[in-house]
Amino acid sequence: MSRKFELLVFDWDGTLMDSAAAIAESLQAACAELGATVPDDARARYVIGLGLHDALAHAVPDLEPGLYPQLLELYRRHFLRRDGGTRLFGGAAEMIRELHECGFLLGVATGKSRRGLDRALQETGLAGYFHATRCADEGFSKPHPGMLQAVMDNLAAAPGSTLMIGDTTHDLEMAVAAGVASVAVTYGAHEPAALSACTPLAMFDGIPALRDWLLLRR
Repeated sequence: MSRKFELLVFDWDGTLMDSAAAIAESLQAACAELGATVPDDARARYVIGLGLHDALAHAVPDLEPGLYPQLLELYRRHFLRRDGGTRLFGGAAEMIRELHECGFLLGVATGKSRRGLDRALQETGLAGYFHATRCADEGFSKPHPGMLQAVMDNLAAAPGSTLMIGDTTHDLEMAVAAGVASVAVTYGAHEPAALSACTPLAMFDGIPALRDWLLLRR
């Protein structure tokens, strides 16, 4: 498959950052502290990539919306305790730098907040490599196409020359809604079978294979 791309848009958590476990554990701990129903691992990991309010509506469906702010504050506190232990997947930083040097436009479309993403970009040293980023608190949450469309509009990139890279069905469904091709990584939050059902162009079980495939698309 020799298709070329101009813009590569990455999800963050579970795709570049090894943070899926920290997110799920933080949500579970916050629910327990509040006295709410604690979601099991599958439900907690399913909501990774969604905006926080959409994530809570799915993960804790019996929680009164009026308690969302309190739960969100507890979640942020628990996540910040764990965030120092999260790292980029091995080879992710090198891949991003190499793709940048090869002339790709690079973007991020993430369920993180703007504050959270900016902190992560600074701490990982990758802030200067991405040409446009979009977060869930700046518009619609995945799988609505708005986040991906905003990145494309910012960089004047057409859907046909854009590729979305993610670890959840939310990422891949967003790509479909935006008319954009996608590839999936299977080392993140969602199971390979669910990702495959979204018909990505390819699926990868590690950064090295993803890097090699992307470098052939320039």
